Amino acid sequence: MSTTEFELVIGDKNYSSWSLRPWLLMRQAGIPFREIPIRLRQEDTKAQILAHAPAGQVPALKWRDVVIGDSLAICETMADLFPAKNLWPADSVARAVARSAAAEMHSGFQDLRRDMPMAVLERHPGEGHSEGALANARRVIGIWRGARVRFGRQMAQDQGFLFGRFGVADAMYAPVVTRFQTYGVDLAALGDDGTAQAYMEAILTLPAMRDWIEGAAAEEKAKAASQGHSGAGL
Repeated sequence: MSTTEFELVIGDKNYSSWSLRPWLLMRQAGIPFREIPIRLRQEDTKAQILAHAPAGQVPALKWRDVVIGDSLAICETMADLFPAKNLWPADSVARAVARSAAAEMHSGFQDLRRDMPMAVLERHPGEGHSEGALANARRVIGIWRGARVRFGRQMAQDQGFLFGRFGVADAMYAPVVTRFQTYGVDLAALGDDGTAQAYMEAILTLPAMRDWIEGAAAEEKAKAASQGHSGAGL
């Protein structure tokens, strides 16, 4: 597949949790694509997105004259197109559990999403710690520990991820890792025995994850410079 066969339309790297998921999966898996960034929360944001994606949402994958929306659908597409990359576990039981975990992330944890929105460059310790958000966080920690103990640690080449190797389930939970860091969530107080903390470190030290965070910083710097320039003549 050529370098330009895939085009991924994404939102701001500091804030767009759904964009992070397929971007991280594709970058970490070494699947080449052209990135099309859309600045969010602007008057023309919707029009810019609609120029690429009929659903009017990011992320969107442009491939072979079709547009694939939704983070999980894009990740599933990559797993189908690149089976040798093992983006889902090979074992059928592990794969079923990984799909279940990814689907729960996709449709659940509404309190956590609302009260601790992704902001990878920011630090707001103690904020957003509503009862519902912390209950969601406790459930996430349980999912991570269950996957690591039963599957990840049993892999002959365990790399510290939920099912041993980095895959779709990890990409789906990566934004939660950043949320826990941004809002200073006390993992131990929510039942972590060190497993969740170690998993967070594995995600945050991924080369692709570091690239995303550096990209977010560059975007925010460019925004600040643009705003400063636009106000220079006032």
